[in-house]
Amino acid sequence: MENIFFLGESIIKHSGLLTKLALISLLLSIIYAAGVFIAIVRMSPDYFVQKMLTEKTRQQRHPLLYPIFKLLKNCFGICLIILGLALLLLPGQGILTILIGITFLDFPGKRRLEIWFLRRSSIRNSINRIRKKARRSPLVLPDS
Repeated sequence: MENIFFLGESIIKHSGLLTKLALISLLLSIIYAAGVFIAIVRMSPDYFVQKMLTEKTRQQRHPLLYPIFKLLKNCFGICLIILGLALLLLPGQGILTILIGITFLDFPGKRRLEIWFLRRSSIRNSINRIRKKARRSPLVLPDS
């Protein structure tokens, strides 16, 4: 019973901090929603069927910048995953932050995983509904 009183006292004592955390959580939600919307709208309809440049071609085009960019992108993804894990305990969009972090990481089978998610009709329909409102053509997925 004392724990409940202690929790109540802590909430009252730190109400300013909780308000700030709630506002940060709301701000992050708005930023994530806008970022996802922009990414979905700007994505080429054939993004998942066009042949991607191989690692070797990318390295040849930008031999000095490529490894730096790849390292920074993966570090950013790891930071987002760590932040997402913290947000599972704090007020915020923890799971969404983890998913966004995963999109920045490079790992084998990532493309296959993305296509697997997009083959789910609820996800694909939601994405195509957003694209339709923005007057964009629906996403084209590769055959099996």
